[in-house]
Amino acid sequence: MLTETESSLQNEPGSWIPESLNPHKFKSVTEVLKKSCTDFADFPAFSCMGRTMSFTELDEKSDNFAAYLQHETDLVPGDRMAIQLPNVLQYPVVIFGAMKAGLIVVNTNPLYTAKELEHQFNDSGAKALVVFANMASTSESILAKTGIKHVFVTEIADFHPQPKRLLINSVVKYVKKMVPAYGLPMAKKLNDVIAKGQKYTLKAVEKKPGDIAVLQYTGGTTGVAKGAMLTHANLVSNMHQLGDRLDAHCIKGEEIYVAPLPMYHIYAFIIHGLTLLEKGAQTVLIPNPRDIPGFVKELSKWKITGFVGLNTLFVALCNNKDFQALDFSALKITASGGMPLTHAAADEWEAVTKCKVVEGYGLTETSPVVSFNPPGKQQIGTIGIPVAETIVKILDDDGNEVPQGESGALCVCGPQVMKGYWKREAATQEIMVNGNFLNTGDIALRQADGYLKIVDRAKDMVIVSGFNVYPTEIEDCLSSHPDVLEAAVIGVPDEKTGEAVKAFVVLKGDKAQFDSKALRDYCRESLTAYKVPKIIEVREDLPKTNVGKVLRRALRDEEVA
Repeated sequence: MLTETESSLQNEPGSWIPESLNPHKFKSVTEVLKKSCTDFADFPAFSCMGRTMSFTELDEKSDNFAAYLQHETDLVPGDRMAIQLPNVLQYPVVIFGAMKAGLIVVNTNPLYTAKELEHQFNDSGAKALVVFANMASTSESILAKTGIKHVFVTEIADFHPQPKRLLINSVVKYVKKMVPAYGLPMAKKLNDVIAKGQKYTLKAVEKKPGDIAVLQYTGGTTGVAKGAMLTHANLVSNMHQLGDRLDAHCIKGEEIYVAPLPMYHIYAFIIHGLTLLEKGAQTVLIPNPRDIPGFVKELSKWKITGFVGLNTLFVALCNNKDFQALDFSALKITASGGMPLTHAAADEWEAVTKCKVVEGYGLTETSPVVSFNPPGKQQIGTIGIPVAETIVKILDDDGNEVPQGESGALCVCGPQVMKGYWKREAATQEIMVNGNFLNTGDIALRQADGYLKIVDRAKDMVIVSGFNVYPTEIEDCLSSHPDVLEAAVIGVPDEKTGEAVKAFVVLKGDKAQFDSKALRDYCRESLTAYKVPKIIEVREDLPKTNVGKVLRRALRDEEVA
């Protein structure tokens, strides 16, 4: 008998939610939010820096923000709003408020450089921006080159009551000097906007499952930043698919999960912004997980039942003495994703916390979860088994399925597969194979027990602390330097970040005059910090094919040797 996915292969990707996953017949993300805010009204939804927001407050504040957008701006359903915020209480309010107003959310990395912001804002056609004050100066530098008309600014403690709000914001701005000066005369303060929205009645916006909810930018397999069109059907389906794996270890309304990974990243959003929200769980937001002492201090205040992280974070925490002394007696689930989990990190985490790590796998284009280790039956070194209503095929170069145990291209079909790339039909067709199967670009095999194992990551991609780094982008930057003739980039093992970026350059002039620090500084002008090469090696030439294409694989093999 055909599964729902098999019988729906002819449907447009991102247009349907399998009935088997959807007992409440949700059609949109906002319907999920409304039910959760009704069922868990006075329960804590999100906490950050000592301030907790209930489900009712989340619902009311997002309503007020949406009502303001409807009555005080010219934004209409389908317009794009860029959201450039770290993990603070304002994030869920803004993202759900935008969706309630019918807008498409453009999740934006707060660490982006001006050049990266300009591309994303223009490619998405964003008309509005919600920006964290700490990053407003960078956005200010390129706004005139974009179509953004409405800007809303918020500071870190804006949702705290006075006088704590003033105290925290002042310390961050004047003592720690973490808010560079900016001038945005058209910008409005988010708190003022939400307060003004209280006088308006929110007009319901009908949303269909196939409507786009989020443009989630990714480099895909080419390194060119593209917006994956994730629909309400995609997100609701993946919420249920992941939730199905967590159900046995999740008591509704009683779980406390910590969120150190940024919610603008689809991995953290689908877990904390939807899956746990639907279960009435409380999420503790960590604005700056790089501050390990501060992070550990915050953890000491909670009896967490769930932790969502990645390999590098597990390693950093386990090597902190204060973390080792915490009480983990309530911890039931530790989920890993975003980068490969090493056996050493998993073992060390279990030794410290007495909790096993369960690893999942996914990518932006699949909303993101494709497979997940069933808690209690996890196998370290695998990515688990496909989530419900998901078909995974392992294909050879000719598009044929390989025998069990042999490796090939990992291809996925399911309700979580994106609608396509925003305004990039050719790129969409390139990644889709055998109908509605998405080629992940990763090489995998299926074990006899059905568990999947990644044999090799996407061909040339480097993963730095869970972030995808694409060599082409960095090579273009390096090659634009007047002293660089050619450049090639690969990933090399790194104890702290999993992988680090290593660049090989061929110079135009005298090698003796070369200054690697100056070249890295040059890269920082155009690239986010984690993309800047950690190691630069000067070469007389680069290995190439007979048609002149640089062989990154040869460089990787040399590093291994």
